[in-house]
Amino acid sequence: MTPAQGYPAFGAQRRSTRGQSWWARAWVQALEDTSLDLGQLKKGRRYANSGQVGAISISPGQVRASVHAPEDTYEVAVRVDELSPEEWARFLEQVGARAGHIAALLDGEMPHELVEAASDAGVPLLPGIGDLDPSCTCDAWELPCQHAAGLAYQVAWLLDSDPFVLLLLRGQSRAELLDRLQAAASSGVDAVEETPSGVSWAELPAHPVGVMPEPPSVPRKVQLDDLAITTIEPPPGLQPAVLPLLVLDASRRARSLLIALLNGTPEPAPLDEWQDAVRLAADYPELAAPLAVATERPAELGRGVEAWRYGGAAGLDVLEHTWAPDEATLARARAALEDEEALTIADNHFTLGADVQLRLDRQSRWHLYRRTSAAGWGPVAPPTTDPQAALTADS
Repeated sequence: MTPAQGYPAFGAQRRSTRGQSWWARAWVQALEDTSLDLGQLKKGRRYANSGQVGAISISPGQVRASVHAPEDTYEVAVRVDELSPEEWARFLEQVGARAGHIAALLDGEMPHELVEAASDAGVPLLPGIGDLDPSCTCDAWELPCQHAAGLAYQVAWLLDSDPFVLLLLRGQSRAELLDRLQAAASSGVDAVEETPSGVSWAELPAHPVGVMPEPPSVPRKVQLDDLAITTIEPPPGLQPAVLPLLVLDASRRARSLLIALLNGTPEPAPLDEWQDAVRLAADYPELAAPLAVATERPAELGRGVEAWRYGGAAGLDVLEHTWAPDEATLARARAALEDEEALTIADNHFTLGADVQLRLDRQSRWHLYRRTSAAGWGPVAPPTTDPQAALTADS
């Protein structure tokens, strides 16, 4: 039987209850999407930050704590379904399919793409809407009540520091999981009996896990002085000084692809012609002038470069396009910004007063914009996942 794991109580502090890691944010999203009372969530955030939640105990299927309210002390639990043996088998199949996944877990990391692969195999590591089942000994009828919400928000903090908390809730402790992975790696056999096709891993002729050949080393980052292209004539219309920069950029993009392949991380997203022009102008200021001529959009290129330097492709997207967040996203944003005055919302633009605006990108990051007399709205700081933190990101 997997033992419970205890965590000391968090002291009073002012801290975002939305989590910093993607798995913590997914936990909070499941909590807030399930709630029908934003007022209880707001009070729960106050409980989380006030130090009124006691020591937390996490065991397979549930998290428990005492919450100390002014009028009484309540016993709170938040339950989540454990994975079945079949689901754990499919999860370990996904781990065994990629050596990079095994290496990450053995190093104490849980890569995002592994969770996505598990989801594709029908293994729900992250909770979704309705997957969290809160209960409390208070007499409130809301689910979650403010006490259960306070505990659930603190679980997001635990997930920030240790994503294996999520696997413990689903039924496997960190030690149990790593023991199975280490045993599989040392024996050269995957942690489950069979592959999806029904052939045992021991029967496969390829290199088994544990005796994989060493991956190639990543070459050092190329500098402009390293390039030997002085005898290459640039194509017609291309200035001689531009060609080395394009070669340098190509080498660095190739290096990024190699790093992604070796580490099992997502490859750089493909860009269209305009996005790539903005990226090149942002990375290599020497190319800004010829790109402004080539694109015939000099003013837009300048604003795009500014947005790209702060937020990359997502920063350029929120500069140029609007989109309509779903109702759950809008509800979370309103709750986070409810104390701000003169808030107006138009699609993914959240305007506060006359001169401040937050723009939400499609990766749930907030970009701070301020109004300038010369160019209207412009980005002024890197994005952050916390809208309150984004408001002071340029201070």
